[in-house]
Amino acid sequence: MGRIVKIMTIVAIFGCCLTLGAIPQVLSHAGAESEATAARQSPGSANGTPEEGQQPPNASRAAREEKALQDARRQQLSEKEAALAAKELELKKMSAKLDAQLKLLEERKKLLDSSLKQQKKTVDDKRKRMLTLLKKMRPEQAGQYLGNMQGLVVISILNDLNNTTVLKLIPYLNQPLVLKWIKENLK
Repeated sequence: MGRIVKIMTIVAIFGCCLTLGAIPQVLSHAGAESEATAARQSPGSANGTPEEGQQPPNASRAAREEKALQDARRQQLSEKEAALAAKELELKKMSAKLDAQLKLLEERKKLLDSSLKQQKKTVDDKRKRMLTLLKKMRPEQAGQYLGNMQGLVVISILNDLNNTTVLKLIPYLNQPLVLKWIKENLK
């Protein structure tokens, strides 16, 4: 009768542990306890151990259950390791792809910077030639050409010319535009 109560206690503990996730610890404890109980109650030997070739029924059952739980846990761990390895491989591939794209973008940026630098130099050279031409022209002619241009362009050109040239051009320019240029320079 005492043996049945112990088995029922073990089953109850096992059920609680299933919900709490502490099965391996309880099974090892319960297995050791049931082995000790079976050894004490075994009629087969004088020292309380089971006869050779025989295991107590509760101990072998607990050991099989514990082994099954360990095997299931190993299977879960190996599945998780495989999934992690696959994700790690995927991340490495993505990292390599991103590195290649980054390198390509950096190369394109260098090309664009070089192209912009060249274009800026070309524009600056043309602007310098234009300013040189305006300086060499008679003030009446330069004023006539500047009068046909947009106001912001004329103001920009006046800002780039030296004061002597601007003084020669002012009488031949649109006077409201000259006043606007003066106001901007006084700010």
